[in-house]
Amino acid sequence: MNPFIIQLKNGFLEEDLEDENRASFRDLKSIGAIEKVDNLWRLKSLYRVGELYINKQGKGFVEAMSPSAKDLLIEPNDMQDANGGDIVVVKRVIARRGRASAKVILIIKRARIFDIVYTNINENGAFEILNIKTNLPTIAYMRDFDIKALKIGTVLKIDSLTNEILEIFGHLRDARVDEKISLALFNRRDEFEQESIEQAERIDLDVDSSKYRDRIDLRDLDFCTIDPVTAKDFDDAIYFDIDSFTLYVAIADVSYYIDYFSPIDKEAKKRGFTTYFPHKSFPMLPKELSENICSLKPHQDRLAFVSKIKLDRESLEPISEEFFEAIIHSKRRFNYNEVDSIIESGGVNIKRGVDKRILKYLLPLYRVTIKLRKKRLKDGFDFRSDEVKLTIDSEHNLVDTRLESSTPSHSLIEECMLLANQASAKLFDYGIFRVHLPPQLNKLEELLTQLATIGITVNEYNDSPSLIRAIQQKAKEIELESEVDEMIIKSLKQATYSPENLGHFGLGFSHYSHFTSPIRRYSDLILHRLIKAKLKDNKKESDYLLRNIEPLCAMVSELERDATKAEWNFRDRKLARWADRHIGESFNAHIIEVGESAKAILDCDIDGVIVNIKGDNLILFDKIEVTIDRVNLATARIDGFLKEN
Repeated sequence: MNPFIIQLKNGFLEEDLEDENRASFRDLKSIGAIEKVDNLWRLKSLYRVGELYINKQGKGFVEAMSPSAKDLLIEPNDMQDANGGDIVVVKRVIARRGRASAKVILIIKRARIFDIVYTNINENGAFEILNIKTNLPTIAYMRDFDIKALKIGTVLKIDSLTNEILEIFGHLRDARVDEKISLALFNRRDEFEQESIEQAERIDLDVDSSKYRDRIDLRDLDFCTIDPVTAKDFDDAIYFDIDSFTLYVAIADVSYYIDYFSPIDKEAKKRGFTTYFPHKSFPMLPKELSENICSLKPHQDRLAFVSKIKLDRESLEPISEEFFEAIIHSKRRFNYNEVDSIIESGGVNIKRGVDKRILKYLLPLYRVTIKLRKKRLKDGFDFRSDEVKLTIDSEHNLVDTRLESSTPSHSLIEECMLLANQASAKLFDYGIFRVHLPPQLNKLEELLTQLATIGITVNEYNDSPSLIRAIQQKAKEIELESEVDEMIIKSLKQATYSPENLGHFGLGFSHYSHFTSPIRRYSDLILHRLIKAKLKDNKKESDYLLRNIEPLCAMVSELERDATKAEWNFRDRKLARWADRHIGESFNAHIIEVGESAKAILDCDIDGVIVNIKGDNLILFDKIEVTIDRVNLATARIDGFLKEN
């Protein structure tokens, strides 16, 4: 839900508003649509705010905000110039034919400020402009220029209201255009505003420890970081005290460097998350912070926010959990491959120095995390899904893929982070939680109907968890674990952020939040601020955060979806380009979806290529031979047909 909708419903102070909502606030105030109740601004009962839905007949609807209310009908003449998906404020009017009705009085937020389109010649030889997202015809124009003179396949950014061309992105045949398209489609940002850059450049690049005597000094502890080989920013460092059986999870203290409402904070809030493409990342924070002063680099003093967790040696349950501001000095930067090698060899080749000291706790910690994982999976789930990693050349073309699966080093770090994330969630009854709701049983039963075609049947189960485990066991017996796990994941609800603690179904946790990545997730920065306000008994700051926590949760949930969609869209574009170079070629494949929108995934050197196919009597996971028939580079759609035997 849009954050401003939540504020209008729950009530807000004027100073709580985001800059982009201040004009709407003034408009609502001037027309008398809002009022002050208990010192908070709220929408009057005669008005409603929500997303506008338009049916095929051109009539609009704004959904009810409570089960007892009814959806409001908006006739075409009462919509102003609002479009479907816009966030609008409507005013109730006298019911027409007994139907609860309203008219649009203000557009709060446009669903689309701009569209991405391209020039095309249709099957009849006529020039047209097609919307990349919908592939439907639209209109575009440029002042004093005939756009028909543009090369066919030119990609354009146009104003969604006026249809005026705002920017020429490039040409569909140029692989470099993919980056611009994927970022623009999901409103992801590349360059930072000048104000943010200037603020970042004013921040010292070194930590003067004499200025932080109120922080706990942990520089003598042998912290280390474990990250991918290509990592440039280091959110987290770990240290394990064997004698006291205490884990220290040190997290970059981003909240110290970013003040509320500062240029960097405002921009980080708009970005929400770092977006990762195979060849490049688009960070939430300027690189002066994300790759420098906030990054827990080895051999440098760094400010950290630390979760200290003492474990029971037998049960591995936390005995005590505390959070505090500290200074650390990471002694070693490991990558996953190095730690995997150490674990596999038992560290026999490490004889001296800092690596030897770290090894004394790292291997015992690894053994602890094995037990933690085994314990966690009694309530949670282990879904096997390999991640496809793409290699892009200097011309932005796909040259290779690899499947990246979890290794012992990944598991070691993951379990440490999970402990810190759980500890942070226990601090609040109301705050910011990472929640994953249980699936609806009927969704899993629909999945079971599909799986019955390949011989997976489950007749006895008590609830969703028992059904999932039974399905996984049956899949293991016929060696289709990863394929079936992918289907299970698709049937589950998405994890999201919530002010209420609703638990995390997938992990099997009663309390869970995101504490460990404030460099790349704004949600974690919100949580750090909330914890610090609690530790310092800062009522003003705490009240502000909790008063706005519901819209903040809605905001970061939406931004997370956009970042993920942009990443997947870019991946699909690169795979489509590869397929375009192989039109007419045949490949072995196996079916991953049946029905009207049947899909097969190619079994070839390039992983993750999904082809849309048509055919009768297709059976899930059947091995087939597919010929690539057609590729649409604009929509990244690959079509193929079954090769006749």
